Amino acid sequence: MALPIPEYDALDGLALADLIARRELSAAEVTEAALARIALRNPALNAVVRPLDTLARQMVANVPSDAPFAGVPMLIKDLLATIAGVPTSSGTRVLQQVIPPSDTELVARYRRAGAVFVGKTNTPEFGLTPFTESEALGPARSPWNVERTPGGSSGGSGAAVAARMVPIAHGGDGGGSLRIPASCNGVFSIKPSRGRLPMGPDIGDSWRGFVQEHVITRSVRDSAAMLDATMGEDVGTPVAMPTFNGRYLDEVSRDPGPLSIAVTSTPFFGDVVHPDCDAALTDAESLLSGLGHDVERAAPVLDGRTLARDFLTIVAAEARADIEWLGDQLRRAPRSDDVEVATWALGLVGRSFSASDYAVSVRRLQHAGRIVGAFFTRYDLLITPTVAMPPFPIGALQPSGAERFALALFGRMRLGGALRMAGLLDETAKKVFAFMPYTPLFNVTGQPAMSVPLYWNAEGLPIGTQVVGRFGEEATLFRVAGQLEQARPWATRVPPMVTDTR
Repeated sequence: MALPIPEYDALDGLALADLIARRELSAAEVTEAALARIALRNPALNAVVRPLDTLARQMVANVPSDAPFAGVPMLIKDLLATIAGVPTSSGTRVLQQVIPPSDTELVARYRRAGAVFVGKTNTPEFGLTPFTESEALGPARSPWNVERTPGGSSGGSGAAVAARMVPIAHGGDGGGSLRIPASCNGVFSIKPSRGRLPMGPDIGDSWRGFVQEHVITRSVRDSAAMLDATMGEDVGTPVAMPTFNGRYLDEVSRDPGPLSIAVTSTPFFGDVVHPDCDAALTDAESLLSGLGHDVERAAPVLDGRTLARDFLTIVAAEARADIEWLGDQLRRAPRSDDVEVATWALGLVGRSFSASDYAVSVRRLQHAGRIVGAFFTRYDLLITPTVAMPPFPIGALQPSGAERFALALFGRMRLGGALRMAGLLDETAKKVFAFMPYTPLFNVTGQPAMSVPLYWNAEGLPIGTQVVGRFGEEATLFRVAGQLEQARPWATRVPPMVTDTR
């Protein structure tokens, strides 16, 4: 059976909104086109874990006609962002039926932008890993190769956008969780500067400000226009960005002029980069040089091992806070069987740190931010590979059977300090950072950073290039992203499973 609106797969969000505004398509028709693609393509990918057919059809009737994305289908990650009346599992088993009473502020702004919510997307438990393989929701899979990861923690969103289910999907990024899925799925995303978008009404910040939410898209202009539609004052936020006096959408078509760009493949939190990722960076370096930019090899000098430990200290403490929050939602004390073995163990480690351990890690991370800030007084941009290895087979970074047994044993005995001494979590963290050594640093510094899909390896797997800007200078990133999109268009690169299901 032919899918409705055959041209849907080739259209970005703004193009769909334009056709709806000109009444060449109706919002209802576009919604049905999205729902049909989810029904057809999602079973192979497990990207969408909660289709919202009924809600979507209700929303279509109330779309604000003058909104920039009026009638455009959108997916919401099943973490942080809540839709009133729709369960938000956070990737856990025990929250599957806990129903939030209201939208988060960002979701309310998506509504005002005209988006129609057609589903919730897959996430690892509490968004803790750069792969999307929770026990509660099952693994999400890449549309480029269903045996490979779509990344994480917004892996469901990245896979769904690449599979042309929707042009736009929400995600969050605490260590690369927008940029990594963008890289693994051959699509675009930018993590905005800290404080650019609202986290309210209940959260002041998340992971000490590491986490920022935004969207994964196929086109640069959709990302820019959605940032225009959702940025602005967030009452009570601990971090507020100065208002950007302009439209990011306009920046996408603006010439960036010649920029001073530093390039490095040296991992910040790891040791080794895969040759394919190094090749992707060299290719981007050559492309930017050919576009007239002043490109040279340089990087901030940092103690990566200490930074990785300090980053893990914060994440472990936040994992414990998430477990305590889980207990609040369940109205009882949290238990080890409420969450996955690795989550419980990470939370125990987080609880074993002293307040001074935490404070010292914060100080060291903030000092690293000063070093990086000084580096950016000499350069406009820094480019790196987004990840240090191509998308890996599902399950490859999970703890081994022996590691799981040991984590469970220590967890049952509530020996967080012993877990630290045994180094079990250090081994797991080492595997994770070997994949994602480039992205977490810019969650620490709060700078805007994007992943641009410029390269596919010999296996046909996408590998993104990370481009980092100065704090608050998303405009520069959008100009460069627009320039790269024109120079090396990626919209016509389509996963085989999409062409097979048209």
